[in-house]
Amino acid sequence: MSSLLITGYKSFELGIFNDKDPKLKVIKKAIRKDLIRYFEEGVDWLVFTGNLGFEVWALEVAKDLRDEYDFSMACLFLFEDQGQSWSEANQEKLAQFKQLDFVKYSYPTYQNPSQFKTYNQFLIENTDGAYLFYDNESETQLKYLYQLMKEADYDLQELSFERLNEIASED
Repeated sequence: MSSLLITGYKSFELGIFNDKDPKLKVIKKAIRKDLIRYFEEGVDWLVFTGNLGFEVWALEVAKDLRDEYDFSMACLFLFEDQGQSWSEANQEKLAQFKQLDFVKYSYPTYQNPSQFKTYNQFLIENTDGAYLFYDNESETQLKYLYQLMKEADYDLQELSFERLNEIASED
């Protein structure tokens, strides 16, 4: 596997409303362990979709690992106007995605619901696997991408709440 799609819960879906939340320490520790393993297994591209929450945290961890591992990062935004109404603090996070090695936009703006399915299908067809922080017991809009991944026999590596509890108890 050489390219890995990184996606998962948005911060508000996890009840995390600031960058000092103690849950982030555990989440980032898990991300760090997993990314190191992926890089050692040959992943050389991380692909993001530019969402707040898990993707931002994974991007921050990945940036810290850049001195140790050779990899590139891409952001494939759904819409060119994504995040235009976000707060100033979130605009700064959005700007981090726009500064990656490769940045493209799928559509200028929202036009119809079929764009979401086409975009999700494109992500699956153009990456080798995914690192997904999602639990189908706590459904969000990610359920559609998750279902497509399952149907496509796609290499899906999941970060679960159970695993986060194990990592939290290590300390």
